[in-house]
Amino acid sequence: MSSDRRDFLRKVTAGAAGVVVGGSAMGMSARSYGRIIGSNDRLNIAIMGLGRRLGAYVQPISQKESNVELLYLCDVMKSQREKAAGRFAKVLDYKPKLENDFRNAIDDSNVDIIINATPDHWHAPGSIMAIKGGKHVYVEKPCSHNMNESDLLVAAQKKYNKVVQMGNQQRSSHHTINIIKEIHDGVIGTPYKAVAFYTNTRGEVPNQKKTPVRDGLDWDLFQGPAPRREYTEETWNYNWHWYGWDFGTAEAGNNATHELDVARWALQVDYPNRVDVEAAKRHFANDGWEMYDTMDATFKFAGDKVIKWDGKSRNGYDTYGGGRGTIIYGSEGSVFVDRGKYILYDRNGKVIKDNKTNSNEAGTALGGGGDMSTSHVVNFFNTIRGKDKLNSHIAEGVISQAMVHYSNIAYRIDKGFDIDDVSGRMYDKDAMKLWGREYAPGWEPTV
Repeated sequence: MSSDRRDFLRKVTAGAAGVVVGGSAMGMSARSYGRIIGSNDRLNIAIMGLGRRLGAYVQPISQKESNVELLYLCDVMKSQREKAAGRFAKVLDYKPKLENDFRNAIDDSNVDIIINATPDHWHAPGSIMAIKGGKHVYVEKPCSHNMNESDLLVAAQKKYNKVVQMGNQQRSSHHTINIIKEIHDGVIGTPYKAVAFYTNTRGEVPNQKKTPVRDGLDWDLFQGPAPRREYTEETWNYNWHWYGWDFGTAEAGNNATHELDVARWALQVDYPNRVDVEAAKRHFANDGWEMYDTMDATFKFAGDKVIKWDGKSRNGYDTYGGGRGTIIYGSEGSVFVDRGKYILYDRNGKVIKDNKTNSNEAGTALGGGGDMSTSHVVNFFNTIRGKDKLNSHIAEGVISQAMVHYSNIAYRIDKGFDIDDVSGRMYDKDAMKLWGREYAPGWEPTV
């Protein structure tokens, strides 16, 4: 890891502004009194994007120990705002404001935090806007749509000195933290290879069909920084993942981010020096899925280390013993780790330790939330208060994200390529054409 990169990974702290409250607590409601107690430590939150990841934030926001207040629920779809309000009404004794345009939340000086759970094309541009607006940001994976956005996001964090965490929540998994530390301490000797995998049985995807924009949907704001196009049915509701590259980053961005991050963490490597990919659409030939649904990617690193990605979105054959996870091979043993356990093996394949946890983090099922997500969000809150250190600083997150971008680029240009493992730049002119992307006029992200 370069010295510049290490400089990025310093502890970032920023105190929440104190609130001076006069008067007596006598006769106040429990909620009003609670707002005074610890008010100088309270963090005010706005969530932008109220889709399937919403469940990841209910517990950390609603639990008393977090000492936060949810001021805004923002989404471009009216029904999403209303559904989210109903969900939080079950756990909060106040009502956050429902807002179509998240920029109004950024403009509110009372907001300390933006949680960015929008579609992929909004992750970096929206987060940069929030950082420039003085907010700390929790941005879901993938933290960027392309390599240039990763650079801009890190530059914005440094310039404005805000706490920015990527939502790769396994970085806050206690059993994963423990076994990674053991790997670094030599429990399997020298780790040299990791296989990261994802297996699912996604079905047919509707073919795109031009249709009037859904009632309650702000289609222009949904598109935001992406080039403008006509609305097609159900694009806004998850299928944007598979309808080309305007909005999504394919299954690699959708899921590989997590396991590739664990693999890189275990091997203690940064940028690869080579990527090769075999990928194609293998299932439901005539459906609306427009990119690969099956990918085999190989990343080579200095020191003869290698990470492989085996992504099977629509074939449920259980190759490795679980829907998703990472296998780390070392000179003296191996480790299997996923969201619920780790298993340590010696060099002969004998189980040395089988550590199963009670983790309830979502795996391959749609939706989000669980104990890892809660721990990850709370880690973010506590870092803002200066009480903790980020488990996934954005300067670290973008390196794992780069592996996703490299694999997608190799698929799109139909060839592998070499990479500068210090800067992350690609030694291929066709690949470098995809370093950034085209934006709608006036929507280009800037720092």
